[in-house]
Amino acid sequence: MRKYGFFALTAAALLAAACSQQGPGESAAPAAAGTAAGAAGGAKVVGLALSTQNNPFFVELKQGAEQAAKEAGLTLTVVDAQDDPAKQIASVEDLIQKKVAVILLNPTDSSALSGAVQEANQAHIPVITLDRSVDNGQVASHIASDNVAGGGKAADFLRQALGNKGNVIELQGVPGTSAARDRGQGFEGALKGSGLRVIASQPANFDRAQGLSVTENLLQAHPDVQAIFAQNDEMALGAARALEGAKRDNVLVVGFDGTPDGMQAVKDGKLAATVAQQPGMIGRIGVQTAKSLIDNQPVEAKIAVPLKLVSKDAAP
Repeated sequence: MRKYGFFALTAAALLAAACSQQGPGESAAPAAAGTAAGAAGGAKVVGLALSTQNNPFFVELKQGAEQAAKEAGLTLTVVDAQDDPAKQIASVEDLIQKKVAVILLNPTDSSALSGAVQEANQAHIPVITLDRSVDNGQVASHIASDNVAGGGKAADFLRQALGNKGNVIELQGVPGTSAARDRGQGFEGALKGSGLRVIASQPANFDRAQGLSVTENLLQAHPDVQAIFAQNDEMALGAARALEGAKRDNVLVVGFDGTPDGMQAVKDGKLAATVAQQPGMIGRIGVQTAKSLIDNQPVEAKIAVPLKLVSKDAAP
């Protein structure tokens, strides 16, 4: 893998300044013990720009980042875009103005956030993308699960469970995100040449309530369905609720992420399986990689975080 080294990184704003300038939706993890806020040589500030904190996956990612920041003696400033690309662009621009040492970016939209990454490049602030990539701009490292491979795992599970025959509905994530694009690509690619056919695909934006409503509508239009693949656990849980309401206990649902609610639903038999990621590890590795950049150490251009398919028999 190529490695990127960064020289003469811009000095981060002091902790006191960072705290005093925080806007709505921002929070800062406390500095490590023994680091005096506002004192010379205080903790470096790393910005974490999340797509949303309404999704348990990203809450767990943030928690992993916060713990790693505490251990590394860094201050973590968190901004929440609430799935609004315009808001996230403004938040990233604010982090640039505050001269944070590194920006950890979980983009709401892989294309829309490219310009903000390029602004950070011009300001000589390294950017690390988490879980989702950006289409343009220089990124020091991309840390994520292999979403294409994960989509393939979901397809392989359904092929085996259904005897390689049946109709499938696919609930897609937020259009424009690399996670939605890659998971769909992996899933649909693994079904090529099989006896399983995707008869309907529709975005439900990684949201549980939308997963419920979209599934209700698709079941009305496509009653002859044997399985649903949802590109995250929140949509899968919504789909499971819709199936329960329709008294359809003969449809398998596979999610993606391995959130606590998703894993519990697998144990309870509401989901047939989920492709489990490790969001806390993504956040932790993100901060550790940021610390390497701050210390002028080279980092890997891509860091893959392991994932696995968990079915009821294999659920912990």
